[in-house]
Amino acid sequence: MTVYLRPIALADSPQSEEGEAVRLAGGLTYASRFALIRREGGKIVERTRFGVAEAGRVIRRDVEEQWEALRSPRAPLQMGARTIRLDQPQVMGILNVTPDSFSDGGRNISGPDVPVVHASAMLEAGAAMIDIGGESTRPGAPPVWEGDEIERVVPVIEKLARTGAAISVDTRRVGVFEAALAAGAHLWNDVSGLRHDPRSLEFAAHCGAPVCIMHAPGKGEDLHEDGHYGDVVLDVFDWLRARRDAAEAAGVARTRILLDPGIGFGKTLQENLALMNALPLFHALGCPLLVGASRKRMIGALSNEAPADKRLGGSLMLAGRMMDAGAQVIRVHDVAQTVQALHVWRGLRDAALTDFGQLVG
Repeated sequence: MTVYLRPIALADSPQSEEGEAVRLAGGLTYASRFALIRREGGKIVERTRFGVAEAGRVIRRDVEEQWEALRSPRAPLQMGARTIRLDQPQVMGILNVTPDSFSDGGRNISGPDVPVVHASAMLEAGAAMIDIGGESTRPGAPPVWEGDEIERVVPVIEKLARTGAAISVDTRRVGVFEAALAAGAHLWNDVSGLRHDPRSLEFAAHCGAPVCIMHAPGKGEDLHEDGHYGDVVLDVFDWLRARRDAAEAAGVARTRILLDPGIGFGKTLQENLALMNALPLFHALGCPLLVGASRKRMIGALSNEAPADKRLGGSLMLAGRMMDAGAQVIRVHDVAQTVQALHVWRGLRDAALTDFGQLVG
């Protein structure tokens, strides 16, 4: 039997109409009610709802770790000389240096200095870090030879590293990240969940860099295939827990692991929406959450098939949902607009600006 502890009533402050609320993962989101879910043989056999005051009666040994993880702050990320605090959401700017990116169609490789200029603009707009990718992971995209991927990302990393930027690299290949580290990168964002390269777990353990493990159902070149779920939320939770445990067993400290539910990777519209609505559950895994839904297909599906470059409104809506859920890192294309939304969101939670006492009876 597997157990899950899911926050089901979020609040803006510890003063909730539902009663006492607890701070999720040491951030700016609170939860006042929870659901204890037990699943056996793929079916939910028990669901108990409770408030914070009832936790002592409901929480048993099999969920104590999740209960503690929900309430424990996340350690900051050390990325070179920069320390990225995770007690509030941080924005990660996307820099694709591929000719077939779904969102910009290779615009960022139109000149030798274009990628760095674009990255610098995102940093100036408030991005805490830049995520550089040299291989498109859209459905149907052809695989890229490791040497080509290195040739695309390393020159950009070298130039950007000289500015002191915090740099993440979106790759599933050990050789690419090894070259990226030597060039000045700091974080490994692996969309294959450390499965694509048989050396991944060992290298992640020994390189010392933080690593993001993303859920994707595909085991081969196509990360989108084999997306079959009994319950997408609980199945993805189990998958991420197993990969987290595998990384820890290989020697990766939990403080160096971030987790990503993989919005848009081998999931239907309904499954993506279910994951977005269930994001607070994943805090029970005890790792920072990195979530990306910027300009993704689900937005087009809900807005008359709007093309990727016309999905700003939907991207901001999803980013806001991530903020409400307490996600620590929000991966986006439109940094300036997302940072502005984050500033307003943070203001709404600032006790110096809002009298939360008037919001409860």
